[in-house]
Amino acid sequence: MSRLTFPRLSRRTRIGALVTGAVLALGAVAGCGDGADDGASANDGATRVFTADNGDVTIPADPQRVVATGYAVPVLIEADAPLVGISTWKRGEPMMSDEDLATYNELPKVAGESAAETNYEAIAEAKPDLIVIGVPAPVLKDVDVERLESIAPVVAIGPTVPSAWRELSRQQADAAGALENFDALKAEYEEKAAQLAEKYESVLPSLKLAHVGSYGEVENGNFQREFDGSWGTNVINDIGGHYYGEVKEKGEGSRAVSEYPSIEELPSAFAEADAITYTVNADGSLPESVKYVTNSELWKNLPAVKKDMTFPIRYTEAATYGQAMLALDALDESLAPLLDQ
Repeated sequence: MSRLTFPRLSRRTRIGALVTGAVLALGAVAGCGDGADDGASANDGATRVFTADNGDVTIPADPQRVVATGYAVPVLIEADAPLVGISTWKRGEPMMSDEDLATYNELPKVAGESAAETNYEAIAEAKPDLIVIGVPAPVLKDVDVERLESIAPVVAIGPTVPSAWRELSRQQADAAGALENFDALKAEYEEKAAQLAEKYESVLPSLKLAHVGSYGEVENGNFQREFDGSWGTNVINDIGGHYYGEVKEKGEGSRAVSEYPSIEELPSAFAEADAITYTVNADGSLPESVKYVTNSELWKNLPAVKKDMTFPIRYTEAATYGQAMLALDALDESLAPLLDQ
């Protein structure tokens, strides 16, 4: 399911020696980074100072062997960074192109889905000259960063609000010396988003949108409402869609752009919505938390539902430009009926 239309540059590296194990925490909320290249090569010992969640870090100017974990994994695979080890990233597999999935499968897994799975010996065996940790700042406490720093320089660049993946992924690619492919894919995404914004400009910007996310808790009787800049909404924001309202009591990370009302609040929460979008799985099926909402009689009586103005949205966890290209295609497919009205 390749989504690239520009010719990809050849991969700078494949895999080093096979290692076993699983490792390093992933997550969802924190970070910032920025770097300045001195133009020299890591092969001659040149370095630069890079600002990350864990402070100012001296890293190779041109890394040759990179280990990536968490959100940095799909970013650096797409950017053709010189990876020698990665954490598993199962949530992103349905959004990978065939080529990227093949690379993901063949790279040594030196980290798993949680901090408890960290295999420091496997990371050391991969002999990295840079380690990029793509996890939230709070999760860093579960990682022995000092031990990792004894292996190679460590830059932590983790997620904050969902829409921040754009800036954070570029910082991850910058640290790994892989901006060329990254920026090419970014440009392709922005061009496609602009085309779709033009395509839907007569209908989409005028709609008051509401979104049902996939992180509601059925056992607690609540649902997730997402506003602008959240997982299910930030890509449609790029093509002119706007989600009305805002979080009543803002928290950190995704809780700054989404909230969790009880199901009884559904009529009042979505009463003003001209149209409602809702998260579906990559295969189009409903997550249990969304099914809980759509099976409710309260849902069936919403004005937007009665007008058949509901739209399923796939790939709402897109956190790279490659993944967001898939999200744009899915949005175009789902929103197409708007143009027939």
